[in-house]
Amino acid sequence: MTTGPTDDVRSETAVTTARPFTVYPAIDVRGGSVVRLLRGDYDQETRYTDDPVAVAENYARGGARWLHLVDLDAARAGGYTLEQTLTRIVDTTGLMVQTGGGVRSADDVQRLLDAGATRVVVGSLAVREPQTVSGWLDRFGPEQLTVALDTRTSDDGRWVLPVAGWTSVGEQDLITCLHQYDGTGLRHVLCTDIGRDGTLSGPNFHLYTMLTRSTPGLQVQASGGARNVDDVRAARRTGTAGIILGKALLEGRLTVGEAISEEGL
Repeated sequence: MTTGPTDDVRSETAVTTARPFTVYPAIDVRGGSVVRLLRGDYDQETRYTDDPVAVAENYARGGARWLHLVDLDAARAGGYTLEQTLTRIVDTTGLMVQTGGGVRSADDVQRLLDAGATRVVVGSLAVREPQTVSGWLDRFGPEQLTVALDTRTSDDGRWVLPVAGWTSVGEQDLITCLHQYDGTGLRHVLCTDIGRDGTLSGPNFHLYTMLTRSTPGLQVQASGGARNVDDVRAARRTGTAGIILGKALLEGRLTVGEAISEEGL
């Protein structure tokens, strides 16, 4: 028997199922290996395999259409390093790939698009320099970029935005940061609850309900803590446009087929 969201969370999350919903299997790469971090802590790493392309092929065979690919080394130090891996995945699987880690310039964005990315994920810079990223949205178009806002609660209850691979905390909170993109054409936002990431404790449905209600024009992707198909279903009910699935897939608690069965409901 799977463990799902509580009844009150089900009630709160029954917002809408009208918008399209996409499942994004995730592959995080560090030192060439597929890994998962616990709550974003680089010292709490679980390694699974040294062949990220084989993992992507497995997800494609399971019916996935998209892949979320993260360069963890670059997320902290800058300088995306997975171009060859990205190209191999696209060429061998046909998956659409959303990828990032260490994207710092328009040239970085173009390089990843040239390597086969469908969307480029911009994280730290989207928090630090929203005007720069707004310019990229105008240059590349809203379908080419995903803004990643990784968040955790502060002592005063605000949703703050750690940057540089979650190693330092920016000054803005989540909603204030997003409002800086009003009128820019921003469409895709990936929001990770760091406190849930890698824990298999369930997504923060309250966070995603608040976020989708506060920013109804955005396509929000939920990330962090998903355990099973019930969590995928409940995340969709919050009004999110998609969910990132990492550890649950790698550890066999959920299959791609089970997850994507929720896309069209």
